[in-house]
Amino acid sequence: MTAAPVPPVPPAPPAPVPSVLALGPVLPVVVLDDDRDHGPGAAVPLARALVAGGLSAVEITLRTEGAVEAVRRITAEVPGAVVGAGTVLTPEQAAAARDAGARFLVSPGCTDRLLAAAREVGVPLLPGVSTASEAMALLERGVTEMKFFPARAAGGPAYLEALASPLPRARFCPTGGIGPDSAADYLALPNVACVGGSWMLPPDAVRARDWDRIERLAREAARLGAAAVAGTDAGVSAGGPCR
Repeated sequence: MTAAPVPPVPPAPPAPVPSVLALGPVLPVVVLDDDRDHGPGAAVPLARALVAGGLSAVEITLRTEGAVEAVRRITAEVPGAVVGAGTVLTPEQAAAARDAGARFLVSPGCTDRLLAAAREVGVPLLPGVSTASEAMALLERGVTEMKFFPARAAGGPAYLEALASPLPRARFCPTGGIGPDSAADYLALPNVACVGGSWMLPPDAVRARDWDRIERLAREAARLGAAAVAGTDAGVSAGGPCR
């Protein structure tokens, strides 16, 4: 009697990251269209271009129908990428992103329900705040890593610098209105570990599938982030503020 074939064991899902803020000084924020050419089909070559340029962490925002599929494809086909899901608003989105392979979650704000869901699915959530009160509420819940959003509209580097002394445990990834001309100002702050942005992903380059241009812009962003961190570290060695 012939034994029944043993079904293959599916691969284990990628492990969640221990810290979203430790993934690198610049976090690309990707918004994909829903059409065939610029939606999930573009996700893999786009992620490869970012990784080749030195930006391994990739946040795919869940603003379009194909976003979860894009997370799944990048996870499966771009080994060097650390893929996360952004604009996570509901527990259902958190679970779907986790099932697709997302290793971190990002939200523009935070609710008790969403925070509980993220802890239940076992994937770290970077919740959004824009006020001192919101940051204090998360600190009371044991959350010390936060997204500052919308960064430029909510006060920019000056506002975040003002939070550093009264809220020393809070560390931020500002996102929203940040470009190569302002990223270094944020990264120089003692309570900022990284910045999020999409300036290395101009829409015309994505539409044209100009992956070489995106790789070049990603490399420039990676150098900018590294230089800003190196400058801050030099300030620490000279007796300046620590990160």
